Amino acid sequence: MQAQIVLYDGFDPLDVIGPFEILAAGSEFVGGELAVSLVSAQGARSVPSGTLGLTLPATGALDPDKAGCVLVPGASGPIAGDPDEGVETIPVLLARAAGTELSPLLAKAFQNPEITMATVCGGSVIMAMAGLIEGRHAVTHHLGLDLLDAAGVNAVAARVVDDGDLVSSGGVTSGLDLALHLLDRWYGPRIAHAVEELFEYERRGIVWRNTGREPQEV
Repeated sequence: MQAQIVLYDGFDPLDVIGPFEILAAGSEFVGGELAVSLVSAQGARSVPSGTLGLTLPATGALDPDKAGCVLVPGASGPIAGDPDEGVETIPVLLARAAGTELSPLLAKAFQNPEITMATVCGGSVIMAMAGLIEGRHAVTHHLGLDLLDAAGVNAVAARVVDDGDLVSSGGVTSGLDLALHLLDRWYGPRIAHAVEELFEYERRGIVWRNTGREPQEV
């Protein structure tokens, strides 16, 4: 199984490194069955993040034909500012990524029944801006939930939202919970628990699914 974590200009480093380490540790506990890699739409290149110029290397191109998971992180940058004055805010960075060759590759990956699409923070906004998750249930950072709503996505204020082949998580640190949930889905709770013990981290909250009874108003 392949876990491809997507890099694009302006990505948030923790959105990438958190899930990368969790999934890499999970791979060790299952004998290396899970291959974890950093990719980009353009192929192998050094990709600048949005945090102090930190760069990470994409070792290859995103392949929508590989079974497993494609994970899209959010962006790092100013929250406020005037884009007309050259301020590259997080929404600007996300929109730019959605306007690249990344979007058609994500669209193709969505069509592959052997791929689970996953997002951290603004990664779901990229998919929403590309028109890929209209009508689906997803979450992003709490400051961006209105962007999902505007794109026709059913925004859910939960730490992790499991909508079948689309699993999304909220801001930054929720990427740890997302990756642990994916390990739980693929390999079971003992593998996820072993990784939790290794990193001395416990998942927070309940993974939201569109199942069960509707809560009554109180």
